[in-house]
Amino acid sequence: MEKKQFQAESQRLLDLMINSIYTHREIFLREIISNASDAIDKLAYTALTDDKVGIDRDAFAITITRDPENHILTVSDNGIGMSREEMEENLGTIAKSGSLGFKQAMEKNEDIDIIGQFGVGFYSAFMVSSSITVISKKYGEDKAWKWVSDGADGYTIEQTEKDAPGTDVIMTLKEDTEEEKYSQFLEEYEIRSLVRKYSDYIRYPIKMEVTKSRPVEEPEEETPETEGEEKPYKAPKYESYTEVETLNSMVPIWQRAKKDVTEEEYNAFYREKFFDYHKPLRVIHSSAEGSVSFKALLYIPGKAPYDFYTKDFKRGLQLYSSGVMIMENCEDLLPEHFRFVRGVVDSQDLSLNISREMLQHNRQLTIIARNIEKKIKSELKSMVDNDREKYEEFYAAFGRQLKYGTVSEYGAHKEACQDLLLFYSHKQGKLITLKEYVEAMAEGQEKIYFAPGENRDRLSKLPQVETLDKKGYDVLLFTEDVDEFIPQTLMTYMEKQFCNVSTEDLGLQTEEEKKEAQEKAEELKGMLTFVKESLGEQVKEVKLSANLGKYPACMTPDAGMSFEMEKYMKKANPEFAFDVGRILELNPEHEAVQAMQKAMTEDPVKAKDYAQLLCYQAQLMADLPLADPYAYTELVCKLMC
Repeated sequence: MEKKQFQAESQRLLDLMINSIYTHREIFLREIISNASDAIDKLAYTALTDDKVGIDRDAFAITITRDPENHILTVSDNGIGMSREEMEENLGTIAKSGSLGFKQAMEKNEDIDIIGQFGVGFYSAFMVSSSITVISKKYGEDKAWKWVSDGADGYTIEQTEKDAPGTDVIMTLKEDTEEEKYSQFLEEYEIRSLVRKYSDYIRYPIKMEVTKSRPVEEPEEETPETEGEEKPYKAPKYESYTEVETLNSMVPIWQRAKKDVTEEEYNAFYREKFFDYHKPLRVIHSSAEGSVSFKALLYIPGKAPYDFYTKDFKRGLQLYSSGVMIMENCEDLLPEHFRFVRGVVDSQDLSLNISREMLQHNRQLTIIARNIEKKIKSELKSMVDNDREKYEEFYAAFGRQLKYGTVSEYGAHKEACQDLLLFYSHKQGKLITLKEYVEAMAEGQEKIYFAPGENRDRLSKLPQVETLDKKGYDVLLFTEDVDEFIPQTLMTYMEKQFCNVSTEDLGLQTEEEKKEAQEKAEELKGMLTFVKESLGEQVKEVKLSANLGKYPACMTPDAGMSFEMEKYMKKANPEFAFDVGRILELNPEHEAVQAMQKAMTEDPVKAKDYAQLLCYQAQLMADLPLADPYAYTELVCKLMC
């Protein structure tokens, strides 16, 4: 028996592979099972043209055997097996791929489907094994061979005995340490969990002898009965027994035709897979053929997880390659603005590099991601148009995420999100889309008006909103911090400009009205100067306004930032020192302003008090804090006496 070294590879490379490439040691079982599936695929394909195979497809299986006493875990298959030469080629060279070579040779046949690359996946077993023995017999050959290695000093190959074609991978697990408990991979529950997590949809049954319990029927003891007395309670006895059980479900729900899957099955899969006890609002079951083929089963949840808006939430879809889970949360498949979607994607066309755990972020993955984004957007848009009640239920949970998606990355994804946004309409008294707003605009209206604030009722009473309402113009009421960033990101919608009613010109005046306003301002220039001098640094400017309706005054911000934006910035950063300039706007037609103007000549002290009172009232209407609430109270009392 000759001792051989790994071809052209050093121990350093092997250490790198088993300690660095794979970040989770549990991956080894997925790799060994996938290789066993590959081997069965090869023999099943051979059976299509060779009637001497003599094994029915239903008899193919992968068997896991535990031997906790000797610290041994064995994975066996009844697949194609390996000759001595193939053992040397596939196991003696790190990163040599028997599966890949077989698939390339048969690539013209659509029925063949091989998972992954054998060589590297096999070596992941050294993460948990002190030594590995592989016993294999090639289909069509009389001899069987045994390959043995501890992963450090090369390997040996010698002839051995094996009754039927197939391969046994016998792993002697490492001894437990304080850092690692290798014996866990011999526990029945752990193996069950790993198979369900990574290999549930391998197309062949994965079998293992499991321990179960059953009640033992015992003959009843004859005891003399005493009238009026009940028989004493006797606890049932149970016995343990073992039984070979199939651990995997084999056929994934997303591989079945939509017409063959019931709503109950979709919901049951969702609850089991994603641990959500609420029914999903929508199910997207799709497949794509072409340059990249894949199947996807996506769910739009009805409720947001408790950690959804935290940094701890993990977005992404479960990624499978021909039924083998590659990644539990593949972020590259799901854009941030649709991070609420849960689901799985399965493709046999994805390029994998030296381990199934590390995806090459290539063109195929990008194509799949784009397709998925379109599917999600289309489904949400269908809900907007055809099932508004359900969409509003969804929007209550995830609408903020769509808003963040609109403004993030300088609006890079606004096209995907803008038609899905809902805002409260002052005129219609309900949530509407931007498209619905524009389509319902009154004749002559040229702008999309919005008012940012914390409370809808308060916003509805703004002087500017009442002025617009009288003209039949609608105003969108923005009550979330992120809302005000959306007009800045979109700039326009359906060629209509956005207008913040609190900071911008409403555009309601004709040229003649503007001229009259200028003349009025010139006429009352003395009053405006008086008010500014009376208030000092409390305001940056005092001017007239024709948009105040029944109100005498209002406070508006200087150009550049709204009061709501100022509040947001200070909340996000308490050290934010910039204060938006306050502009006091006066309604020259209001009796209170006219009374102040009259008092300027009759009682200048009272006129200053009137100016201060109007300033206080304007601050309160703008939901701005008063610097000195006590001074306001004293002023009101003074003017009442």
